Amino acid sequence: MSFLRIVAQDPLPILRSARLLLRPPVMADHPAWADLRARSRAFLEPWEPLWPGDDLEKPAFRRRLRRYGTEMREGSAFPWFVFDAGSRELLGGVTLAQIRRGVTQTGTLGYWMGAPHAGRGIMTEAVGLVVVHAFATLRLHRIEASCLPENDRSIRLLEKVGFTREGLARRYLCIAGEWRDHILWGLLADDSRHPTVPRDGTRA
Repeated sequence: MSFLRIVAQDPLPILRSARLLLRPPVMADHPAWADLRARSRAFLEPWEPLWPGDDLEKPAFRRRLRRYGTEMREGSAFPWFVFDAGSRELLGGVTLAQIRRGVTQTGTLGYWMGAPHAGRGIMTEAVGLVVVHAFATLRLHRIEASCLPENDRSIRLLEKVGFTREGLARRYLCIAGEWRDHILWGLLADDSRHPTVPRDGTRA
């Protein structure tokens, strides 16, 4: 991974690396998003909640953006779409959600990758950028994640970024219409293995 810089625009943080651009979604992204999600449906459905019947339609996307806007203003969640930095092609998405302040200072990580772009290390790099932002800019203490025990791709990704496997939650999330066990993962701000960006903007 090659982390170059983070540009924070309140309340719309934009994250960059040599090959990736992460920014919050806008309405103009709908055609590319709907196309990529439709082409990736068989790839994504085993790992996600059931898709609503209108999930890919423009009104549903508009409702999604309104929810995102509220969450970003409240500071409770930040969604990013992941783009190729050169071509601006949409590749996937990462969300830091359920941000809790007070004595917790914790957020929950989620992500999805378009099927044509899987296996290239893109999501590992994108998650690394979000981790840096969460600790360096949002000043969180902890990031949590979960995945199905058979999701080898997510397990490898989380291990590469530095997450520690912390346990198994029984029937934790409803995925593809069934309550499924999930492996729980955690990453702390002072863990030595997570990605860092020093003040000169290059990766440590």
